[in-house]
Amino acid sequence: MLEGNRVSRISVRGFAVASATAVTAVGAVTGVASGSTASSSDDAEATAAGATLLADIPAGAQAQVQTASLTQQADSQAIAADATAKKDAEESARKQAAKDAVAKQKAAEKAEQEAKERKDALKAASRSATRDASSFPTKSSYSVAEIQAMARSIVPADQFQCFSTIVDHESSWNYQADNPTSDAYGLMQALPGSKMSSAGADWATNPATQIKWGLGYMNDRYGSPCGAWDFWQANNYY
Repeated sequence: MLEGNRVSRISVRGFAVASATAVTAVGAVTGVASGSTASSSDDAEATAAGATLLADIPAGAQAQVQTASLTQQADSQAIAADATAKKDAEESARKQAAKDAVAKQKAAEKAEQEAKERKDALKAASRSATRDASSFPTKSSYSVAEIQAMARSIVPADQFQCFSTIVDHESSWNYQADNPTSDAYGLMQALPGSKMSSAGADWATNPATQIKWGLGYMNDRYGSPCGAWDFWQANNYY
């Protein structure tokens, strides 16, 4: 019975040894191979003692399975967490981009509105701060000094230098300047000269009417005489 108890505790690797041990135990009882019973029994015990017990294997294997399962679960959770984080980041970026686009649009609209208001204010200031062309006495001829004095009275002070520079380039302050190769005429070299009739019927003979038309043209097209001069410098015309 002693030998039989030992068999239940040996490892899988020791099954052959267990069989030999059992035979040895029987031989010890029956007297078969009585001379080697002690030696064989001792060898079997020694072999069994150095091996992993059968009772230990299921527990160890279960631990490995559990560990592998937990590792797999952790990996799956990590992958899912990464995917969720990536999705959240993309959604956050999309929302931020939408907010930025709306903010830029609002800023552009605000800048456009402010520019329009400045332009309107400039026009209003020009109208209120200048004399009307009809307030100048009509003469048969005008000197350059007289024409420039008219311009100073009609054109806002902060815009006069730009206005004067354009007139210098276009006609040298000759209100009767007539371009022989085109229909350009007058101080501003309006093309055709008859365009200035919108400022007065005397556009061909009255420099004040020409100045009034020229100022209106520069304000409407370029925002101001200085805006017109900036364009002139880049393109050699306005």
